[in-house]
Amino acid sequence: MTLVRYFAAAAEAAGTESEERPEATLAELRTAILDEHPQLWFVLPDCAVLVDGVRTDGDTPLADARMIDVLPPFAGG
Repeated sequence: MTLVRYFAAAAEAAGTESEERPEATLAELRTAILDEHPQLWFVLPDCAVLVDGVRTDGDTPLADARMIDVLPPFAGG
């Protein structure tokens, strides 16, 4: 199981700040969380996804991953 942490608008859309997930790849994870948290459809495409602190795209294997962070764009000033 991998801990997925949602931040800011992603947490609001998911209805949780974190959850344990069993998916084997990042592509499987994206599909599963979008199915379970439909409001993420509005946020996830713009989010950065970090797997153990490294920004990742595509179909990364998650077998050894401990933590995934879903970070929406942040406004800065």
